[in-house]
Amino acid sequence: MIPIHDSIPRVHTPYMLYTIIAVCFGIFLLERLLPVSQLTEFFYVYGVVPARFTDPVWAERMHFPSDAEYVFITHLFIHGGWVHLILNMWFLWIFGDNIEDVMGPLRFLFFYLTCGVVAILINIAFTPTSVTPVIGASGAIAGIMGAYFLLYPHARVLTLIPIVIIPFFFYLPAVFFLLLWVGIQLALGIAALSGHASTSVAWWAHTGGFICGILILPLFRKKNRCYYCKIPEGTPPVRPQLLTPKPSELPPPEE
Repeated sequence: MIPIHDSIPRVHTPYMLYTIIAVCFGIFLLERLLPVSQLTEFFYVYGVVPARFTDPVWAERMHFPSDAEYVFITHLFIHGGWVHLILNMWFLWIFGDNIEDVMGPLRFLFFYLTCGVVAILINIAFTPTSVTPVIGASGAIAGIMGAYFLLYPHARVLTLIPIVIIPFFFYLPAVFFLLLWVGIQLALGIAALSGHASTSVAWWAHTGGFICGILILPLFRKKNRCYYCKIPEGTPPVRPQLLTPKPSELPPPEE
């Protein structure tokens, strides 16, 4: 289930969104220059290995640095392959511009990083003994999607759903798309705990990031900046000039 386009117009140029995407691509290209052995070490040093924080004896035996808090940020900009990178950046591109619209660049950056940190902490709580490094922006992007769920449930998302080998395209309500997405992450996270789903994906980071984005959104959004957000009356607020009807939309004069 891949989003292709959403119906919410972009108001401001999302400079921070562009910067995050550029940094992720830049780091990934640098990763490609490393030999396989050094790349694996890079993932372990700058990714988040849960056991590194829950089992100090093991971490010391494996010669991990003791002051490793930086990995809660660095892991968000590291990706393991082209598919991992492109899918993450595509989801960020689809949903992130409208969130930066309502926050501005700096608040958007801190919101993004906060969701990423909370997401990985939740993942550690559910997989404390894992010795596999967690890398990728998925937790932070899930937070962006949680904020989108709260602000734009009325949006419509053009969605690609491949069935067998045939691609189908549907316009789905954003509220349905996002609830289905987070529901799948939650179900697979529960299944992974019992060994019935892959443990190579940080399902709990996805779920935790989504919930975090919903909960902390009020701390980061700016007043009077959400031009197309859902409001209690059910009408998305827009800029005043957008309320001016086109001549073709005016009612005919009464005779």
